[in-house]
Amino acid sequence: MNTNKAIISTLSEEDCTQFISYLKQKNRRGDTKNIQLFKQLVKGTSEELDIKLYGKPSKNALHALSKRLTDSLIDFTANKSFAGETSEELEILKLLLASRIFFEHKKHKIAFKTLEKAEQKARNLDVYSILTEVYHTKIQYAHLSTTLSLSEISKEATINLQNFTKEQKLNLAYATITNEFLHTKEKSVLSIIEVAFSEYEIEINETLTYKSLFQLLKVVTKAATIKSDYYSLTPLLNEVASILEKKKALANKNLYYHIQLLNLLAYAYFRNKDFTTSKEFLSILKTQLEKGYRNQFIAKATVLEALLENYTGNAQQAISVLKNRKDQSLDGLLTLTMCHFQQTEFKEAYSVLRTLQHSDAWYEKKVGLLWILKKNLIEILLLIELDKLELVLSRLQSFKRTYHKRLQEIEENRVLNFITLITKYYENPKLVTHEAFINEVEASFDWKPYEEEDVFVMSFYAWLKAKMERRDMYEVTLELVKKK
Repeated sequence: MNTNKAIISTLSEEDCTQFISYLKQKNRRGDTKNIQLFKQLVKGTSEELDIKLYGKPSKNALHALSKRLTDSLIDFTANKSFAGETSEELEILKLLLASRIFFEHKKHKIAFKTLEKAEQKARNLDVYSILTEVYHTKIQYAHLSTTLSLSEISKEATINLQNFTKEQKLNLAYATITNEFLHTKEKSVLSIIEVAFSEYEIEINETLTYKSLFQLLKVVTKAATIKSDYYSLTPLLNEVASILEKKKALANKNLYYHIQLLNLLAYAYFRNKDFTTSKEFLSILKTQLEKGYRNQFIAKATVLEALLENYTGNAQQAISVLKNRKDQSLDGLLTLTMCHFQQTEFKEAYSVLRTLQHSDAWYEKKVGLLWILKKNLIEILLLIELDKLELVLSRLQSFKRTYHKRLQEIEENRVLNFITLITKYYENPKLVTHEAFINEVEASFDWKPYEEEDVFVMSFYAWLKAKMERRDMYEVTLELVKKK
């Protein structure tokens, strides 16, 4: 039953409606109870499900029904991914599978034509793992063609295998990097990358495919987010940007991964407070989205556009950009809350925040721990500003109880110190302008040089600094993040 709950948690309301329709089409008998079970699980019901479904205890029947529901959920999820707008790799897989079906039905001419199309697309995108399957199929049915040369296919397959081996080394390097990030606290992001690439004899240059560059940047930016350390990535970001410039002739052929790379680069430069470079990559990203994958990535581009507007002094434009989107992402809602908050539009900010009705555990599965931390911190600050003091204490206590140990584990002591200072302000707001409190603030944080400090860390501190100096919060925020 836990498996079903885990899969259901990944579905949107629209997905749930489509899944019920999918089950109705699949059910051959009118008394099948899979839809009833699904609806109960969506509602969060977990006790006495057999009695609710069958009117009596029937654990064995429930277990069998649950297993069938799991199979249906997996099939639905897989079919949905193929049916939707996804990466080019799935399109190639469809062609490959179609060619095999044509071969099985002895439609050899159309089978070879379809397989050739799959091979061409895979070669254009350097998708070596899928090309391995393409060549496997080609070799299997080569005897049915009068034009194919088995020796030529063998040469092509051997070259592809060499490229696949190189890509496998990259995957091993990425796995090593990820493992090091999780278990090594003291090493910098860049030093971990250098050691891993040296071990597997990999060079970061233009011979890397778009997919490989994306995998690399995805791994390291994830680590940088966890460590709030995008600064040490600067040399790597510049290197990847330079490689993309050299490979730009291939950009449209690798549109999916090019868009992913542009998004990661634009966001990473934003986190480093290099707003000019971030805007340049965002502009290219928007151009590429007009060629495809708009539905998949426009929400991320919109959030980034709003962030850049907000942190370059155009807060109202940032709010307008976000409000104009009908289908807000979770990042979009949290960013809109933050923008309203920095403009001291506290009621508007709280109104947006209250639309986030799911539990912290649900959000963590969706968007991760750091998103939850930011949401909770903004909520506490908003409650203080709105004088909902009866709720502030409970939220502070809940935050400490839930996240204190986890924050210690990831060495986010600055968040814990910030919570301590918020608590003291909550207990006696007048203390905030006293010299003793100001000195305590100075002593509470492990301050980084301006270039190394993260933009979001600065934003939370700006609220406290504005209180201490009796100044406008947004003005202080812009002052802190402005390039020196």
